[in-house]
Amino acid sequence: GNLEWLDKNKTSFLIMWRRPEEWGKLIYQWVSKNGLTNSVFTLYELVSGDDTENEEFHGLDETVLLRALQALQQEHKAEIITLDDGRGVKFF
Repeated sequence: GNLEWLDKNKTSFLIMWRRPEEWGKLIYQWVSKNGLTNSVFTLYELVSGDDTENEEFHGLDETVLLRALQALQQEHKAEIITLDDGRGVKFF
């Protein structure tokens, strides 16, 4: 259940040691714990910023990060947004 094919011909795949929903939960716990709801972050800040250096999701692959944020978006805990210099996320 932790392997996901990235193409129809099954020539490339992604192996995840946590499901996107689990990563989303970890990210949201960090946001809540630090009182950062109603804040906006760039994707870079989340996975490469100094504030997340000691978190498990620091350095997370952007594809997995986006899927985690999409899971949070479905739960109405976050919204993925487009910023001038890329993508970001607002947490609720």
